Amino acid sequence: MAILLHLETATTNCSVSISKDDKIVVLKENNAASYSHSEQLHVFIKEALKEASLSFSDLDAVAISKGPGSYTGLRIGVSAAKGLCFSLDVPLISVPTLQSMAHQVGLKPNEVVIPVLDARRMEVYSCVYDSEYKEVRETRAEIVNEESFTEYVSDNKVYVVGSGAEKCRGVLQHPNFIFDEAIVPSAKDMVSIAFKKYESKRFEDVAYFEPYYLKDFVLQQKKKKN
Repeated sequence: MAILLHLETATTNCSVSISKDDKIVVLKENNAASYSHSEQLHVFIKEALKEASLSFSDLDAVAISKGPGSYTGLRIGVSAAKGLCFSLDVPLISVPTLQSMAHQVGLKPNEVVIPVLDARRMEVYSCVYDSEYKEVRETRAEIVNEESFTEYVSDNKVYVVGSGAEKCRGVLQHPNFIFDEAIVPSAKDMVSIAFKKYESKRFEDVAYFEPYYLKDFVLQQKKKKN
């Protein structure tokens, strides 16, 4: 039996889960707009292990949500995951953030899910998955307009989910679009993806792994007063 620790810090949701094989046994998370990751992540890890009656030495691997998402959130999560992997000598597994979001939607044939995370202004991070959760279009940072995703909507019901769904709702008018901005990345949805990677030994190089930022970090500076 494989015991995996899963960390999700790509957005405002600080989320930790523990699984045995592909079954989740503990979930600890808090979706706070203030980004509580630096204060809560390690607390959640310890609490999750305690609730599962496990210790750090019981872990067989650590899975991290790789992004895209918040620069600071991703750095905190990846730093914690790499530190655990180095100290425990266990493998690191990465899970695309948008892929785990897609798994929150139960799809039927002729249905598509497009997870969208809010970026600056009218921009979103997005990826497109078919009814079997296979990626049919790569992850992009793109500006949403009335032509966005129209190639998928004529023959499919298209779920647009995540923090970027609200800005999409304002410009995407086709009746086959269904919007759900309540879906957030969560460690509970990493479990099945991470376990498949564990079984096939698709591990990351702990020393060189970096989050998938998608865009360069831009430092926001306060304007000087005249």
